[in-house]
Amino acid sequence: MIRLPALSVLAPGSLEEAVEMLATHREAVVVGGGTDLVPNIKRRQVGPGVLVSVMGLPGMSGIRREADGGVAVGALTVLRDVADSMEIPDAVREAARSVASPQIRNVATIGGNLCADTRCSFINATEEWRAAAGPCLKAGGDVCWVAPKGSQCWAVSSSDLAPAAIVVGAAVSLVGPGGVRSIPVADLYRADGMDHVVKERNEIITGVAIPPQDGWRSTYLKLRRRQAVDFPILGVAAAVRLDGGDVVSAARLALGAVSPAPIRVPGAEAYLEGKRLVPEVIAAAAELGARAVRPFDNTDLGSRYRKWMTPIFISRALERLAAPA
Repeated sequence: MIRLPALSVLAPGSLEEAVEMLATHREAVVVGGGTDLVPNIKRRQVGPGVLVSVMGLPGMSGIRREADGGVAVGALTVLRDVADSMEIPDAVREAARSVASPQIRNVATIGGNLCADTRCSFINATEEWRAAAGPCLKAGGDVCWVAPKGSQCWAVSSSDLAPAAIVVGAAVSLVGPGGVRSIPVADLYRADGMDHVVKERNEIITGVAIPPQDGWRSTYLKLRRRQAVDFPILGVAAAVRLDGGDVVSAARLALGAVSPAPIRVPGAEAYLEGKRLVPEVIAAAAELGARAVRPFDNTDLGSRYRKWMTPIFISRALERLAAPA
């Protein structure tokens, strides 16, 4: 059993107190359900001396239908509730349902999953294994073992909800010393495996806002070695708005687990507009989408297999959306 190192855990009574604790303790990090952070601490991937637990804060969980038809989701809402709620768009519900196991979904939160750390077979290993191989960039070294000639960390995005939230147009609210701000989920990520979210260290995600989905249909598909528990090695989220029957008037397509950040594929999205989701259109859009993907050998299945599966999963997602409601 890998044990946790010595830690201090702080339990603020309010959001304002939590922000103040993060500002006071420079080594502190926020913890909610802890299903991603705690294993990373055990493997000594991260070493915060202080955890600021926000799980007891009032008003940060729950799902509420807004007056305009949108949905507000508290950042501490557990994935079980997200997966079970008919207020939530299909892509987000399906992504939440695909995460880990029922036991983990009972604890893991939507805010935590959106900020889940990037993963790589070179960093997500035991401390002894990393010491034998030599430290990579993310472990304090000076080389990325995935792309040794470069200077960037290529650990991949491991959030299932990120691509799903992107295609439904969701935004997150953050609170920090500078006040409150809202940013689209599509702008939450940067292509850097070491620093993959634009959220500041002393900011806290408080909620997720999903706009009205009038006319939109969405779905999420996940590739993994096993059909439970495992992190994605490819995630495909797709959404289309069908006007005039079965003609696509707008499309969104986001791919996860192939880059340090989820990626949009605007070429495939533009191609779908004005067309019906017939087999030849779906096949062409899938090939366009796959061109944007260059997986590395940094997950538990090889890059060639993931590249080969990308157009297949895009096709399956679009076929779902083409099927009768």
